[in-house]
Amino acid sequence: MEPNTFNVKATPKDFFLYLAAIVTLYVSTASILRLLFEIINLLFPDLLTTFRDPYSTSIRLSIASLVIIFPVYLLISWYLGRNLKAEPAKRELGIRKWLIYLTLFIAGAIIIGDLIALINTFLGGEITTRFILKVFSILVVTGAIFGYYGVDLKKTGGVSSSATKIFASVVSVFVIMAIVGGFIVMGSPSTIRKIKFDQTRVYDLQNIQAQTLNFWQQKRVLPNTLAELNNPVVNYLVPKDPVAGTDYIYEKTGDLSFKLCAQFEAESVNAESDMRGPYYEGKEVMSNWQHGVGQICFDRTIDPALYPVRP
Repeated sequence: MEPNTFNVKATPKDFFLYLAAIVTLYVSTASILRLLFEIINLLFPDLLTTFRDPYSTSIRLSIASLVIIFPVYLLISWYLGRNLKAEPAKRELGIRKWLIYLTLFIAGAIIIGDLIALINTFLGGEITTRFILKVFSILVVTGAIFGYYGVDLKKTGGVSSSATKIFASVVSVFVIMAIVGGFIVMGSPSTIRKIKFDQTRVYDLQNIQAQTLNFWQQKRVLPNTLAELNNPVVNYLVPKDPVAGTDYIYEKTGDLSFKLCAQFEAESVNAESDMRGPYYEGKEVMSNWQHGVGQICFDRTIDPALYPVRP
């Protein structure tokens, strides 16, 4: 006997469970795509892109979202599947069909837009490896969603339990591999912590450099020690190493030259802030702050034509 589908009504519990399933699906999809895009960006850098986030913020956020949201999606989907097996008539719930059709519509629109972008980019002669990989990633992820939920709606009994388990296992392995890949290209949390401390050291050295330039313009001589830069009137104190609490190394090497040194914990990445000094009276102090591990010194020479002595 066929189940009576006409008297089936969605309870508040059904509504929020299906809504939670779709929301966690969307968040998981966006997170996995963003993670894949960032991995591709790091493995295949674009020469036109000069900035790289040294802290891998997007990768960390994507991994955090997947670690929390994706298991929630699997748990809710498993619970809903068990309910449908016990009460097959609930397959005809309006909220369920509306949300699935919405998902199919969005997935189909993304696939179509992705193919249009691919052809347009190809005709413009701008096809690159990273672009092709991103298009492939979108097609795989959205195609899997479209295929699974399309079959679920098409078949009277939905996707079989064995097929559902296989699909969930494959998707879980794919997500785990993406997370592992994110950790490989990003580095461990301890590495990120070292990079943050090193970035603070770079900012401190940039600040000391600017204050040294200002000192020279005001007094026509370079300071002999960092202590001479301390100025209680403007509430400026020379910063110290954020971890050791020791003074940075400063040495006057000539009438117009000096060097600054710091103890770094990790090798610098090609971050925009590493390649640029502070702004000073509308002029940018261009200086390379790339560094390795250990005590690294930066030699600086003042150009009087660019930074004339103030009257």
